Amino acid sequence: MLTKTKLIKSAVVIAALFSIVLSTTSLALSARSEVIPELKTSAAGSAVNNAVNMMTSNIATHTAVKKADNSKRELMAKLAKIEFFSAEFNQEIFDEAGNKLQQGSGLLAVSKPNLVNWQTIMPDESLIVSDGKNLWFYDPFVEQVSVYSLESAIANTPILLITSNDEQLWQDYSVNQLTDNRYLISANNENARVKSLELSFVQKLNHLELAAFNILDATGQLSVITLTHQDKAPKASLFTFSVPEGVYLDDQR
Repeated sequence: MLTKTKLIKSAVVIAALFSIVLSTTSLALSARSEVIPELKTSAAGSAVNNAVNMMTSNIATHTAVKKADNSKRELMAKLAKIEFFSAEFNQEIFDEAGNKLQQGSGLLAVSKPNLVNWQTIMPDESLIVSDGKNLWFYDPFVEQVSVYSLESAIANTPILLITSNDEQLWQDYSVNQLTDNRYLISANNENARVKSLELSFVQKLNHLELAAFNILDATGQLSVITLTHQDKAPKASLFTFSVPEGVYLDDQR
């Protein structure tokens, strides 16, 4: 990348010098010889400024990309240390103006690879289950289950990234490190329903824990979730789902 930047810089400078030479030749034919020094100085200054600005922009872009790549690798390395966890969660939802819209609580269980059980208990019951291949959304109130392929669901459910170190699944997201243990994951797709996911970790005596995460959606609503961990492995039965009898199935796979 640095070599490419140097080549771009050289090309710009050479083009600028040709421009100056051509301008000087043209001006030599003019009767206004007294303004030639001023025009040459202006053209030279403009060319140099353009070259410097382009070089600075290229270096800044290269630095930003390299920093983002490093942040993504560091976050994936942290997540690789977490094989599973069970936790109680508290959730607060705020609108774009910062007004609290709702508060809830429930249970969250995660295991690798790609297994999630997210049970909301308050204020209304709902269940999200990833069985490793499909993502199930169950709303008992409306008696409906929606199911999606896991691959397509990740695009709008980035929290599933915490269950996988598959680099291909991370390609649609950029990562910025906010502090040593806080990372912001942003969707590259401007039309994504979830714009960003912020993860916060805490270092315990002998292990790393995911302490909280925030989800910002396309409407500007912010969900703030804090976790209280339980020191036990989740049961395998949490990551299977059967459609209850009499419930409508909306199959989006």
